[in-house]
Parts: sequence; C-alpha cells; structure tokens
Amino acid sequence: MNRLELTGLTTRPSQVWGGVRLVPLVREEPVAGLRLHREVYEGLGAGIVELDDRTHYVSYIPHGLVADWSGEGSDARDGGGQSAAYGTQFSGLEAARTVRLPRLAHHRTAKRRPGDRLRFLPLHLALEGYLALHFGGPSTAWEEWSRRALQAGLSPRAEDTYLGWSVRGLGDALRVFEIHPDQCGVMVYVSDALAAAFVVPHPEDYRLLHASLVEDLYGELVHQYGLYGAPVPEFGARIGGEEHIRTLAGLRAAALGQERAWAEAHDGLFARELLDSSYGFERVYRMGSFTLWRFLPPFVRDGSGQHIGETITDHKGRVAYLKTFRLSDPQIRRGHLLHTLAGADWELSRAAEALGATREELVRRIRAAGFSALLKGNV
Repeated sequence: MNRLELTGLTTRPSQVWGGVRLVPLVREEPVAGLRLHREVYEGLGAGIVELDDRTHYVSYIPHGLVADWSGEGSDARDGGGQSAAYGTQFSGLEAARTVRLPRLAHHRTAKRRPGDRLRFLPLHLALEGYLALHFGGPSTAWEEWSRRALQAGLSPRAEDTYLGWSVRGLGDALRVFEIHPDQCGVMVYVSDALAAAFVVPHPEDYRLLHASLVEDLYGELVHQYGLYGAPVPEFGARIGGEEHIRTLAGLRAAALGQERAWAEAHDGLFARELLDSSYGFERVYRMGSFTLWRFLPPFVRDGSGQHIGETITDHKGRVAYLKTFRLSDPQIRRGHLLHTLAGADWELSRAAEALGATREELVRRIRAAGFSALLKGNV
C-alpha cells in the first residue's frame, strides 16, 4: 500500500458556484517530457471496449487521452512544439483543435500508438480495476456457491454513474471560473465533499482539457450532493485587522499569508481523505521514464470518502497526471465484502467470522450487495 504524493503542486484559493467548489492546482514548472491531448469520438458517447478475445464491456466513452513522451518539440510554457500538436492542428492564431475520430470498438483501455504515444481511456482504467475486483469469483467449490459463480465468477458486473452535465452547478462553474496561468489541475468539491481530482503535466494541456470535466463520470453520492446540497461558503481573504499595513510590500505580504493559510487549511481538511489514504497500485504501462498506474483504496468502512483512480508518475514517483472517482457507500461496501470473501478463500463461515457477523447475516449482505447469482437458491 502506498500514498498519493502531489509534490510540486500548490493550491490556490477556491472559487465557488453554489454548491460547487473548485480548488486550482498550479505548478512552478511543467513536467518535462510528457504532454497530454484529447481524442474525441463521434457518436452519442456509448462505446465498446474489447479487453481481450473473450471479455468486453459497454460504457460511456466521450473521449480518450493520448500521452506523448516522444520529446519532439518544446516543453516551454507557451505550449509550442510538435509534441503538443500530435492529434491537434494549429492554424495561425487559432487555438489547438481536438482531433475527432469515428466511433469504433476500442481495443483495450490503454493502447500503444505509433511513436512514443499511448492512447488510454480516462477513468476507464480505474473503473475496470474496480469492476475486475476478485472477478474470478470463488476459487474453491464450496457447496454454497452456484454453478454460474464457479464457471463465470462475477461476470457480468455493472455500476451506475452520472455524467458531469447532470451534477448541478458543475457545468456553470467550469464555464465561468478563472483558469490560473500556471494551472495544471483542479480538485472538484460538491457540497465540500471531494468529488474528483484532476492533474495534467502542462498548463496548456489543462486549458484544453478543463471543460472535459463535465464529460467525466461521477458517483451517486456526488450527484445527490449536487442536487440536494446547500451553497458552500466562498473563500474570503481578510487583510488588516489588528495589523497596520502602510506599504504596498506589506499588503503583498499579507495577501501571500492569506494564500498560505488557505493552502494549509485545504491540505489539512479538505484533501485529507485523498492524500492520507493508502492505495494498492497496479502498473498498466511503462512509458520511457514515466509509468501509468491505476489504484484502489483499502475499502475500509470508516465513514470517510474513498477514491479509485489512475495516475502517471515520473521516475521519482511525482504525479504528472491524475484522475480520481469518488466511490459511493454501496460501492465501498461491495469492495469491502469482496475483499473479505477473497481473504477467507470464499468460505462463508470464515468470512462471517472476519466480519464479526453470523453466516446468515453474511448471506443477507451478499444478496443485498447484488451478488445473489453467486449463491445457490437454497442458501
């Protein structure tokens, strides 16, 4: 188990729209040697992902991301260079345009492209890891498990999610909020619950991908908080008070002090559930000096929010790219239940003892979690 490290990223004061709070993340220097761009797929958003010859799934796939570590061109702040132009086009002073591709079946969630480039489906790496959690089902043919469970495991599995467009206030917030010059990421809060974290290596990448957050998937809890939650308090800097500011330098120092106070309060309160948790990381692809991972939380039922996600780190373990998905309480319970069953080798009596429950209570939990098909009807 390891933790997420957002070294090199600094928070700026939040911007609030109703119940949505966006916290900008800025870098002093872009991550050298890596760029991201978006690949939009034509159609209504539904797509098929072929994981292998026998396994595929259907989901909402509005776009892919292409990671480019070819090193062609410049990593300068102005975003120049061929590495930024792959999959985009520049025309005079026009902004970069995202390439559009026909709707096709996607071969794997991460697929190598010509040159030093990798196409991957954002959030699908993380969701695939969650849906594949102990996917094989019972490893021992205990008499309680059905023939289907022993032959097909947990196939098929499905989870419900909501589009960002349906999270009240998120689209408006992303449209009207200011983007900082060096901004490389954002933390999205709904009713001050962390909904998602998003980080990219370069400010130009963020400007092109900022609006794509409304096309991402969000959990049930985030949707409910957006629908029923009350407006949250805005950040307000209070300068002066007992101090007497007489110079411009004093005013600047007081303003910087307020920014530092906000950053400390955010990191110690808001972001703690993401940064203080331990995760199990699975390497997906090595890209030169960078590595693409997906991660799962410990599924500990302690009442705190838990996130699945994917990240690209450099050779020092620093985060260049990050995207997370907040699990709902039922999803956490399902993950905890599957972990416990697998840890007990799928023997109901041992699993019930580990949960501090009776065998009958465990059977009820399995059925309530939507796994009734795994059990024989007479259990």
